[in-house]
Amino acid sequence: MATARIDYIAPWWTYWLHNFPHLNFSFQSVGNTFRPEEASYQQSLIFLACVGAVGLGLSLLVLAVYLSCLCCCRREVDEETKRPDTCCVTWAAVVTGLIICSAVGVGFYGNSETNDGVYQLTYSLYNANHTLGGINNLVGGSLGSMEMGLKQHLERLDEIFATRPDYVQALRFMQQMATNIIRQLVALPDISKAKVDLAAIASQTAFVEYYRWLTYLLLLILDLVICLVTCLGMAKQSRLLLITILAFVVLSLILSWASLGAGTATAVGISDFCVSPDKFIVNQTKDFLSADVAHYYLFCSPNLPNPFQQSLTVYQRSLTTMQIQIQGLLQFSVPIFPTAERDLLGIQRLLNSTEFNLHQLTALLDCRGLHKDYLDALMGVCYDGVEGLLYLSLFALLAACALSAMLCAIPRAWTLIGSRDRDYDDIDEEDPFNPQARRISFNRGRSNIHSFCSYNSSMGSQNSLHPPLQSAANVIPSSEYMNQSMLFGGNPRYENVPLIGRGSPPPSYSPSMRTTYLSMTEAQIRHFGTDFQV
Repeated sequence: MATARIDYIAPWWTYWLHNFPHLNFSFQSVGNTFRPEEASYQQSLIFLACVGAVGLGLSLLVLAVYLSCLCCCRREVDEETKRPDTCCVTWAAVVTGLIICSAVGVGFYGNSETNDGVYQLTYSLYNANHTLGGINNLVGGSLGSMEMGLKQHLERLDEIFATRPDYVQALRFMQQMATNIIRQLVALPDISKAKVDLAAIASQTAFVEYYRWLTYLLLLILDLVICLVTCLGMAKQSRLLLITILAFVVLSLILSWASLGAGTATAVGISDFCVSPDKFIVNQTKDFLSADVAHYYLFCSPNLPNPFQQSLTVYQRSLTTMQIQIQGLLQFSVPIFPTAERDLLGIQRLLNSTEFNLHQLTALLDCRGLHKDYLDALMGVCYDGVEGLLYLSLFALLAACALSAMLCAIPRAWTLIGSRDRDYDDIDEEDPFNPQARRISFNRGRSNIHSFCSYNSSMGSQNSLHPPLQSAANVIPSSEYMNQSMLFGGNPRYENVPLIGRGSPPPSYSPSMRTTYLSMTEAQIRHFGTDFQV
């Protein structure tokens, strides 16, 4: 039936999911036809949901093996092996964080798509329920008018027209027309026999969808928080943060595998329905709808005849005949029987309201309204809904794998954090997540700059300079030192000239020697890069 549809074609991903193996608990193949009421089909969906449990078991097994190897093979990490181990853990955390962030983005999109599909389904169900409820109300109101209201008026008129057989015969003819109308109304399909309230189904679906959407939203936020806190814990090298986040990683891992199993089973079940939805609906409505009526609403093709056309035509003709009879009685009987005018006008008003109901009923029974709601529901479920479930399954798979890798990286980071207080030479200065290394490297740079500047600056204090010890023969007499100070104008900037620090004997004062001494001093000053002005 699905291949004959022109306006609805099942998407390719529903056929792909429809071909998934359907196995019961005995590992026997089960047909992939959508039969939710059968136990074997239910077992096949539960079997698919157990995929998440298998993935969780494998993840925990791999983690247990890794932790066992880590505990058994622990050893002291020397300088040659420390750097690759630290970088390995750091980049593993970075790559894991990127994968989790990508998975969260996919999850947000899938959660939104699924919510849009379910909203479109519930909206279509509410519209269809409104249409079916209107049909039932119109049919019930017309039946009540014909059976109760018309009967009371005809009984009183029968007493009034007892002396006029021709008028009584007209009343009998009207009663026959009313019987024809009642018969045609009863022949219409009674939706209440289905014992299915579409509004209740829509409300329950919206309720479940709200909590499903909220659960996935919290799971996505939890994964983001886990990623951020883990990176923060490794950057700060805080064991408290790592041990705190470890429990949340295990919880998120369990929820991810559970959501993968539930999403896969749900997507496969919905895809089984979307491949041949018409067949399932015909089987479900065969107790109160004939096959031609079901096909009329499911396909709404111009080539299909309206199954209600004959009933509506008889209804319209009978109603028109009754209106003609009432107009004749009002024209000829009222002058003779004035008391009959009230009942005749009551019958006329009843027929007018019944005719209005007939026009509304004809519009509601047309296939276009219900068929549009049916297509909207299919589009919402089979396109947006299943596509969103596929994205959510992809998110769950990526998140589960990334969280498993994170569980393996956190214990290794735990062991490396214990060695952060070792000597500075053992710290990896190239690790961007190692604040101790950055601090040590910065301090080293500052000490080197300070030593260089202290050695070359003439404005430094005497305590910053450490001249070599001088022998007694090389000590400058204080009188000569004072004479040299006076020669240079008493400028204290020349007290720490390198020649003096090196213990070179000052030359005796003479103009030529003074010039030689000044030239040597300028050379030395230019050599050490100090800005002196003689």
